Amino acid sequence: MSLITGFLGIEHFTPPWDLFFLPLFNLLIAVYQVPFFDFALAIIVFTIVIRTILAPLFVKQIRSQKEMQRMQPLIREVQRKHKGNRQKVSEETMALYKEHGVNPAAGCLPVILQLPILFALYQALIRASGNVALSAEQVASDAFATLNDRLDIVPLAQENHFQAPVEGACNLPEFSQLPQLLPLNCQLIEPIKLDQTVDTTVGWLLNLDLAQIDTVFAFPIFGTFALSLLAVIAAILQFVQVKMTSPRPNPDDPTSSMTNTMIYTFPLLTIIWGGIFPSGLILYWVVYTAYLVVQQYLMMGWGNLFPLFGWQPGWAPPPATPEAPKRVESREGPDEPAQPEKQRAASSGGSRGSSRPANRRSGSKKRGRKR
Repeated sequence: MSLITGFLGIEHFTPPWDLFFLPLFNLLIAVYQVPFFDFALAIIVFTIVIRTILAPLFVKQIRSQKEMQRMQPLIREVQRKHKGNRQKVSEETMALYKEHGVNPAAGCLPVILQLPILFALYQALIRASGNVALSAEQVASDAFATLNDRLDIVPLAQENHFQAPVEGACNLPEFSQLPQLLPLNCQLIEPIKLDQTVDTTVGWLLNLDLAQIDTVFAFPIFGTFALSLLAVIAAILQFVQVKMTSPRPNPDDPTSSMTNTMIYTFPLLTIIWGGIFPSGLILYWVVYTAYLVVQQYLMMGWGNLFPLFGWQPGWAPPPATPEAPKRVESREGPDEPAQPEKQRAASSGGSRGSSRPANRRSGSKKRGRKR
């Protein structure tokens, strides 16, 4: 793929991935270079900025979730009415969503946007640290030999680990095979060029290296896997965030059990990720989820978080049952088309009005015959 140089002072620019990655990477490094900031504070501020930019999307998502909760009584009624007929339940449910202007997929966009941000941040953490891990085949390749001659690549104590340079040639063809060794300043705009490698070790976190898997706040469980305290905090926050917006359990709803499973599955995955991914990524997830919990609380209170395993605290009132929206249509029979309320009332009223004179005439006829 062809290289574009000179983009805002960035000397190595490869679309389309760099269109997304490089702005995030530059923002992270720019925050890191603020006076008195370390890499942990840079990640925290970076997270708040990204979260604020995406806030309108998440506000829309929360409102959509609240509206779907209000519609649960109507959906349960559809499920009861067409029990055993999944196709009919699906058609009627989609008709309900359309009638009330609810898009059940509205909550997917923030999640879709979150995934590339996480991947870009992961790459930013690795590249910012300059700690590059290569396979034995990559080290033995001609591309590595050429780059090692042209750049100041420093071998580290760990086997096949190297310190990527800060300065150096930016557009060597070998970077297409080993982009990890690209000098940092080749990816940064002019005002924030670095003088030295980013220090990813944070003193106030007991010298935790945010570019590595957590070994400071971690407890070995089996083999090389350790339980990270940061990942546990992230998992708890994620459980709270999902539980707040999840609908109440409904045995008649086939999706209810899947939703309840997700409440516990996602936090469990977060704990597993804590033993796989760099601790800086887990710190990002902690701040990100905490921001989302606060935002949800401001919009909807505690939602459906309580009762929590049967516990209902005094300071958190029980969740109020949302008032279900009224349907203006109802079906008189399985194959009879729906008729608006006012139209039905008018037609029924007209029939009653027209029947009274007929009864009076019939009564007078009977009395005439008697006489």
